[in-house]
Amino acid sequence: MKPTEKTPLFFPQLASEKVFNDSYDTRQRKSGATITKIRSRPLQATQRKTSITEVLEEAKETCKDCHPLTPMICVTRCNIWKLKNELRKLGRKMKNPNFVTNLLNTLKNRRRLQLLETLSKGRYSIVRLQQKLKKLGFYHSQRTIAEEYVAPLIEVGLVEENHNKYHTTVFGYKLNELIGDFSGIGQLLPPHSECYEEKTVKALFNGSKTYEKLEFLIPTESLSRVLKRLHAANLITKDDENNYIFYFKTRRDPQQEKLSSTEKRVYQGIPEEGITAKKLANKTNISLRRTYKYLRKLRGKKLTFKRKRPKTYALTEEGTQIARLLEKIRVLLIEFAQASAEITAEPLEVIQQIPVPNVPKKRREKPLQILVQSNV
Repeated sequence: MKPTEKTPLFFPQLASEKVFNDSYDTRQRKSGATITKIRSRPLQATQRKTSITEVLEEAKETCKDCHPLTPMICVTRCNIWKLKNELRKLGRKMKNPNFVTNLLNTLKNRRRLQLLETLSKGRYSIVRLQQKLKKLGFYHSQRTIAEEYVAPLIEVGLVEENHNKYHTTVFGYKLNELIGDFSGIGQLLPPHSECYEEKTVKALFNGSKTYEKLEFLIPTESLSRVLKRLHAANLITKDDENNYIFYFKTRRDPQQEKLSSTEKRVYQGIPEEGITAKKLANKTNISLRRTYKYLRKLRGKKLTFKRKRPKTYALTEEGTQIARLLEKIRVLLIEFAQASAEITAEPLEVIQQIPVPNVPKKRREKPLQILVQSNV
């Protein structure tokens, strides 16, 4: 059955969840005394399989029993060959050190995400895509759709073109499934960026960090701007300005000074580990303004001192969701990188996730990498 614009890209869904089963399109061609079976598996099943590596393992067994008359039969009819060819192309794209940055920037666009979702359901020409976008309230010329929205998807291996019709690759289909309800990623993170925001979110996913620690990950000249963007998008929170100044007791004996009853209450309310003025005001049931007043008096008598603690940044609930999405994308990239290395003669080279070229060497974090060894 040939795919149409109303048919899912990788052919009809199978009744069975099994990837390789009796649903093959089995044909026989006679050439003299030779009978060759051509087994074509619907790639829709590949999309529904949890691991692309498992699919390739089963594909090996299938190809062992397949003896086509000519290689062109594989090229034109075999969906397993098409899948392997997609992975070879993706592997070449992944060798670009800026691949992950380009991928994330491509996804941070509402129209591209809408096109990716549409193309995961079937094959469409530019004319049909234009009609689809119009129904969603997006009015663009066919040239704009092709150059600004479809071309970037092709560049990062999410979409392919065949006979003037476009469809998602298996990688594009899987990625579209991951994004799901996170289609607002384009509004939360800036497009056309160096992806420092994503790197910051990923770092904070492992726990809150101070500004100084983040400077080891993000160039100093960009960090302040990055944090402001993330805070404005409600992806991170930071300590309130007054809440990172702590007050402590000195070793001076309070008996040497004459204290009023309120000064004693404030002094006795300061624990050994220190406390902020706001918490001290709540603890002593004194207004914040008066608390500052008596703390100044106590400092004047050398009974207290204040110390700044570094501001810390942490993810909000929405920021945590974005961080989880980024982690899922990372895992998917590793899976497809391994699958590509499995079928290529050359081992897949290092893939840098998000390069940080402007960070001084003495404090630069080692770039996150995906190292894949080929089994060939």
